[in-house]
Amino acid sequence: MKDMLLFAFDMNCVAHQSQGLWRHPRDRASNYTDMSYWTGIAKTLERGFFDGIFLADVSGLYDVFEGSPRAAIASATQIPTNDPFTLVPLMAGVTSHLTFGVTGNLSLESPYLFARRVSSLDHLTAGRFGWNIVTGYLDSAHKGMGEDGKQGHDVRYDIADEYMEIVYRLWEESWEDDAVVRDSDSGIFAEPSKVHEIVHEGEYFSMKGIHLCEPSPQRTPLLFQAGTSKKGRAFAGKHAECVFIVGNNPQAQSGVVEQLRQQASLNGRDPKDLKVIGGLSVIVGNSDLEAKEKFEDYRQYGSHQGALALISGWSGMDLSLEDDKKRIGHDNGDAIRGVFHHAGVSSIQDWVDRTTVGGATETIVGSPVTVVDQMNDWLDISGLDGFNLAYTVMPECVEDFVDLVVPELQNRGLMKTTYKEGTFRNKLYGKGNYLNDSHPASKYRR
Repeated sequence: MKDMLLFAFDMNCVAHQSQGLWRHPRDRASNYTDMSYWTGIAKTLERGFFDGIFLADVSGLYDVFEGSPRAAIASATQIPTNDPFTLVPLMAGVTSHLTFGVTGNLSLESPYLFARRVSSLDHLTAGRFGWNIVTGYLDSAHKGMGEDGKQGHDVRYDIADEYMEIVYRLWEESWEDDAVVRDSDSGIFAEPSKVHEIVHEGEYFSMKGIHLCEPSPQRTPLLFQAGTSKKGRAFAGKHAECVFIVGNNPQAQSGVVEQLRQQASLNGRDPKDLKVIGGLSVIVGNSDLEAKEKFEDYRQYGSHQGALALISGWSGMDLSLEDDKKRIGHDNGDAIRGVFHHAGVSSIQDWVDRTTVGGATETIVGSPVTVVDQMNDWLDISGLDGFNLAYTVMPECVEDFVDLVVPELQNRGLMKTTYKEGTFRNKLYGKGNYLNDSHPASKYRR
């Protein structure tokens, strides 16, 4: 029996997905600007043997709903939001094993400078760092960068493929393993002949330079990806080591899992080298009744305006123009392709109601036994490797899960009781620090 992988799904903001729950009297998410808030969460997650924390991010405003950011600003729908990368050294400093998957939008940053930031964090965390590769879906982010808006959905993935070639070359090719000699007698810190300039001239990028960092513990960070459109699945099959998916039932997710692993095979990779993590939200109590009462308590604080702003941004469609009772039969937007389909919703109002508690993920409500029964059944049916747990009321939901659900998971042999040593990649696969030879980045390794 394999251990269930567990990540906490969060964002450096007031309200990530469960819109309006920051108003709950026990919620502390408004303290997101305090270091102690994040270090406390990190300590709790490591106490609960979580594999890591997965930090979402957007670089723009949700301004699609009603053609304005007003609803998003008023309800704190992922605004204000701070840089997620800044949290990693804080949380790494108070933990020894917790890993960090951080979302970085490659459409908005130079690959040359982004590669340095990632290597720096891989050094500081002793190899516990991962990158969630996204192409972005908000026009507002690109307008903030002086552009007219984002590129089309499929073009964004073409740009991403070229971007990956550049960062792979910087991480894998620029410095040889033994370039750094630290020879104080000769005064040579690094051997110049073993540090190489990378030259790239492509359709979307041009660069010429040496990677600014010496090789980090993993060189290339552990690679996450979250796209499940046709183009997104092809990209994941080529590049990703972990894929994050959402879905409202395990039967539907099983098809996505199979498609993703087939894509890995088509790229000459072992399908087992692709870990697939499903989104889930859990509300647990000492009994089923207590958990249901907690769920109803949470629901009364939900913000429907905030949820509409969020879903409009996800889909790229202004949902103020849609009849609430209209069935969703298509996804016409050019933001997150297929977002309604993967959520399994029949109407806009249905998803608004669900999004106020748990966001895009399905929510399990019950006692520890009930929760673990359902999580175990979900894994068996879906073929997932684990879950990315979306938060509700913070940090209460994390503490409840660690104190009530984790012991039940461990008692059934579904979750580890000790951490594996080493880097993020070694913890996940047990095969060392570097990408394996079937990954496309390996061809650049000297």
